[in-house]
Amino acid sequence: MSGMTIIKGHWQLIAITALVFALWTTPVIFPLKLLVVFLHEVSHGLTAYLTGGSIDSLSVSSQEGGLAVTRGGNRFLTLSAGYVGSLLIGVILLLIALKTNADRAVMGFIGVATLAITALYIREGFPLAFGLGTGGVMLAVAYYLNRPVNDLILRVIGLTSMIYVPYDIFSDTLARSHLQSDARMLAEEFGGATVIWGGLWLLLSMSVIGLCLRYGLGRKSNIRFGVV
Repeated sequence: MSGMTIIKGHWQLIAITALVFALWTTPVIFPLKLLVVFLHEVSHGLTAYLTGGSIDSLSVSSQEGGLAVTRGGNRFLTLSAGYVGSLLIGVILLLIALKTNADRAVMGFIGVATLAITALYIREGFPLAFGLGTGGVMLAVAYYLNRPVNDLILRVIGLTSMIYVPYDIFSDTLARSHLQSDARMLAEEFGGATVIWGGLWLLLSMSVIGLCLRYGLGRKSNIRFGVV
């Protein structure tokens, strides 16, 4: 497939990716970054729960940080689940948008899930407002806006997560390995070095993104906004 064919068949995804990069440090992308952090913490909590543990609380901060307080469960999987889980959620959302017509149903489900998780596990003011506001907006988008718009928003969320996760892994575990990151805690509890775990997660994330793009895009991915 030639370069021009790729551009013609996927120009919308290319434009979204370029726009996200161009606006990366601006307030426009801040809510999307915060959503990825929220998905990161939810992935920690969900993994703890699925491996026999429980969730005490979840939180995100205006500095794009987050915290999941869990009890029990498989500690290795729970610590590893933040980056890996939020990346997989992003990939799944992108593939749903690309391959199915379930965009409005999925958007509504994410909205309900966000509201439920916020009500059950978030207690602080800022993350509470973010979770309730985000969940409410998602439900409104699913109910009032047509499928192509929901499709576009899912693509933006999916692509932002796919961009943010490897960037965050590199920043928190390789460039600033002294930080108390998931990789640092994994190294302290299971051995190895922070940069080793961070490097493995980075390689895994890039591999997953590569496989998604290679086998998930198809020949054309552009949205036809005239189709409801």
